[in-house]
Amino acid sequence: MTLHTIRTSIHQFAKDEEGLTIVEYAVAGGLITVLVAAAFVLLGGAVDTRIRALCQVVNSNVAC
Repeated sequence: MTLHTIRTSIHQFAKDEEGLTIVEYAVAGGLITVLVAAAFVLLGGAVDTRIRALCQVVNSNVAC
């Protein structure tokens, strides 16, 4: 490939609007992943406490 064809390909890619939608989907997917991970981190301790309390009730106050 010559420098001219590379430059032309880059200009066509920059003008292509379909490429932007792919980037938007990637950003949205990344944000959703971060939100789900944050929810697990923030709620993890509370869920663990509830499950341990339920286990103790079921096992007649024996530590789980």
